[in-house]
Amino acid sequence: MSRQTLYALFSENPSSRFRDICSRILVFCNSRSLRDGICVHSPVIKLGFEDDLYLNNNLLCLYSKCCGLEQARQFFDEMPQRDVVSWTGLLSAYVKSGNHENALQLFYSMLTSGQTPNEFTLSSVLRSCSALEEFDPGSSIHTYIVKKGMESNPILGSNLIDLYYKCGYREQACNMLMHMENSDAIAWTTMISSFLEDRKWNLALHLYLRMVEAKVPPNEYTFVKLLAASSFLGLKYGMLIHAHLIMWGIQLNLILKTALVDMYSRFHMMEDAIKIFSLTPDFDVFLWTTIISGYVQSSKVREAIKAFLLMEVSGVAANNFTYSSLLTACTSILSLELGQQLHSRVILVGLDKDVSAGNALIDMYMKCSCTVENAFQVFRYIYSPNVISWTTLIAGLAAHNYLRESFQFFQEMREAGVEPNSFTLSSILRACGTTEYPTHAMQLHGFIIKSKADHDITVGNALVDAYARLELFDDAWGVLSMMDHRDTITYTTLATRMNHVGHHGMALEMIRYMVKEEVMMDEFSLACFLSASAGMNEMISGGQLHCYSVKSGLGRWISVSNALIDLYAKCQCMKDAHKTFEEIPEPNTVSWNGLISGLVSTGNISPAFSMFEDMRLSGVKPDSVTLLLVLSACSRGGLVDLGLEYFHSVKEAYEIAPELYHYNCLVNLLGQAGRLDEARDMIENMPLKQNAMIYKTLLSACRLHKNVPLGEEMARKGMGLDPFDLTFYLLLAKLYDASGRSDLGDGTRQMMRDLDLRSFPRLNQHVSSAGDRFNMQM
Repeated sequence: MSRQTLYALFSENPSSRFRDICSRILVFCNSRSLRDGICVHSPVIKLGFEDDLYLNNNLLCLYSKCCGLEQARQFFDEMPQRDVVSWTGLLSAYVKSGNHENALQLFYSMLTSGQTPNEFTLSSVLRSCSALEEFDPGSSIHTYIVKKGMESNPILGSNLIDLYYKCGYREQACNMLMHMENSDAIAWTTMISSFLEDRKWNLALHLYLRMVEAKVPPNEYTFVKLLAASSFLGLKYGMLIHAHLIMWGIQLNLILKTALVDMYSRFHMMEDAIKIFSLTPDFDVFLWTTIISGYVQSSKVREAIKAFLLMEVSGVAANNFTYSSLLTACTSILSLELGQQLHSRVILVGLDKDVSAGNALIDMYMKCSCTVENAFQVFRYIYSPNVISWTTLIAGLAAHNYLRESFQFFQEMREAGVEPNSFTLSSILRACGTTEYPTHAMQLHGFIIKSKADHDITVGNALVDAYARLELFDDAWGVLSMMDHRDTITYTTLATRMNHVGHHGMALEMIRYMVKEEVMMDEFSLACFLSASAGMNEMISGGQLHCYSVKSGLGRWISVSNALIDLYAKCQCMKDAHKTFEEIPEPNTVSWNGLISGLVSTGNISPAFSMFEDMRLSGVKPDSVTLLLVLSACSRGGLVDLGLEYFHSVKEAYEIAPELYHYNCLVNLLGQAGRLDEARDMIENMPLKQNAMIYKTLLSACRLHKNVPLGEEMARKGMGLDPFDLTFYLLLAKLYDASGRSDLGDGTRQMMRDLDLRSFPRLNQHVSSAGDRFNMQM
């Protein structure tokens, strides 16, 4: 509408057209058209209507929706007169935008001015009290409501229930609901929502049943809240709520469709989700995005892209959450190319500064790219990075082994005024659990205690893991014992790290504490404890754990079956290992490796080769461990040429990059067979940098075959890498003794005594420079 048209509208008959003009203002408010809306104000002033309260209240609504709260407040302050509608309109705008402090201040100003609030004013200000958890002003308003006889108002009752619950007065909130005279669906749904926010899923369900018993018909929002809880209570619960929704005859609208699609998608029931999606012809960007997200969660990336293209064809424009879901799909399949294409689309539609899309882009580049530069560029371009942005960047840097940089960005994050959450602290603790930065874990632990984040179980588990990776098990146990709550992850984390350093008995001790605290095992903890039993060749505990796996149903997990195969193989119970293997529906590489390893270690060389060929025929791809096991079988059987043949054929057929331990095994194979020159050529020509172990392997073979010159050469090269390694001197002395040169052997031992090698302290290879120090600035 043009300015001239508005003047014409006014000039025909200003008085008779007054209401029409006001209705037009409201249309502009609903459309949020700033340009058209401002066109209204100028004619209003020029034609002398600027003192009209009714018209000004409508203009205030226009300014709050189209121009922002700052200009709305300026217009409000310049109004010649105000009534309860004026005050409530601006106060409501503050509440909707989350400016709760300003809303409370405005309410106090309203009372000071002598203006009496109505139920809409009180409802808005109670919402602010709840959001700020300000019980005192909220309690005063409650007293005022009772005094004015408005306690039977269902909207105010719902607001008061929310206030009392969020301020910690949960019992009073429940009593208030039960004693409300006119409790409706809004009041009950408010209480259900409070339970859900407090993660009290069963109480929410129980309250819904009480609501049904009280013959209060639930509304669409009741079911939206209950469907959201199904993610934690299970599919059967979600389907039950769906059935109740149908039973109550609730009309299926976009909000309910989206909630139902989300519920079925979370349980990977995409066929059901699509059926719900297609029930009505109404679609919006949130519904489409939920379908796309569901496909991504079900690892159906192709279907997610197809749904995205169909959405665009239907004329619905993608939003930041749509692109975030699609970028998550790229991350799941590690497709950098697809991620870059989506990045281009994000820039094209002007969402490159959006924090949600930006966070997904950072995560994609960190996980799909071998460099971190693109992730940095995205981060620096985000308009206002939030805690998720910083956390994603820090976690990515730690994953790429940029440990010092991850600490620096943690500091920068705090300096920017962004407080770390439990995920941030867990990410930075993962970087602390390395011998390169051993003191950082302790410094960060101090910061966590000071910020009272040590009560969070996620942070506690990360602290336990950091100390355990540093082999500071006393400190790890100290953190564990001080935690308010411990779960399966807590004990499994500590037991896993104990297994890694050979403390298998200590790892098994965790079971006793889990039983005492009624912490149930999952498939990961059970596999961990089976590995501990295997490490000790302990069949008693292993057999008990096997029985538990059958009774609990955890034996169906392939990780548990693989751990059982490893246990039986190490205890030389190959029949039981074979039986467990046969019970696996689809054995993976780890399953085959476990069985082959058991056959090799028990000297069943021929069956080990047969099992390897069966593995290849089954279509399961061998990995670097498989190759090592085959080479070990050749070494134990003295099959040198077969070992060399397997080495070259397997690495080329399955694109396996040989590691130092593969070459070490080949050197041992050649050395034991007396082919010492070939072994030396292998060492000199391998594409990897030699380490001390490979020189020791050939030096041992030289002792066996009494080759002093080559042995001396290997000892010299090995000592060049580590002059204080006792093993080289011992092996060289034994070589001299075996070759009839006991004088040289005695001389080597005297050199060891002169150097005091038996008590010589190893040099610390991880001394940090002053510039590497991590100051928490506490």
